[in-house]
Amino acid sequence: MRVVIAEDSVLLRVGVQRLLADEGIETVAAVENGDDLLDAVTEHRPDLCVVDVRMPPTFTDEGLRAAIECRRLYPGLPVLVLSQYVEERYAVELLAGGASGVGYLLKERVADVKEFVDAVRRVADGGTSIDHEVITQLMVRSKKSPVDKLTPREREVLGLMAQGLSNTAIAGTLVVSDGAVEKHVGNIFAKLGLEPSNSEHRRVRAVLAYLDS
Repeated sequence: MRVVIAEDSVLLRVGVQRLLADEGIETVAAVENGDDLLDAVTEHRPDLCVVDVRMPPTFTDEGLRAAIECRRLYPGLPVLVLSQYVEERYAVELLAGGASGVGYLLKERVADVKEFVDAVRRVADGGTSIDHEVITQLMVRSKKSPVDKLTPREREVLGLMAQGLSNTAIAGTLVVSDGAVEKHVGNIFAKLGLEPSNSEHRRVRAVLAYLDS
């Protein structure tokens, strides 16, 4: 796997690069601003971009805007946002802009190296890895959401789906049967107006459905 890292903090940039190297993942470019990210993606066509939200010159949302532009120029390019913040406007645009190969993790909640590497591989493979706190904050800020139709348990299942867990993994986390999870997933699809399916696309669409409201 070939990765481009965009992070303005030298320590974090080098740290992520070494962590990935230990897992056999090659960093083909490590940059510190959005313009350089676009140049690196154009030059290297990586399998994944790991992007911070706030970078020079204004340290607001340059990284996220650059990530959105990368996906516009190269549709389907996997992007994993690793940030201290949930930037509502551009987070919604990134997540709603495609139903595969997207991730949004909060730095303070990435405490397990294995989980982070798993998220990297999952997003690079076209899956999703969205921090439950990100989903929660976006739901709270949304005036009206189709997710309001879901029961508390269905919301819980949806949150675990957002993290990229399979039905079996969700069942293990909630200590319920696989059949119970399948029923909840079916109900989620139905309430969000999605045709029942086990495909990754439908699962990610379920997670992102409320963004279309």
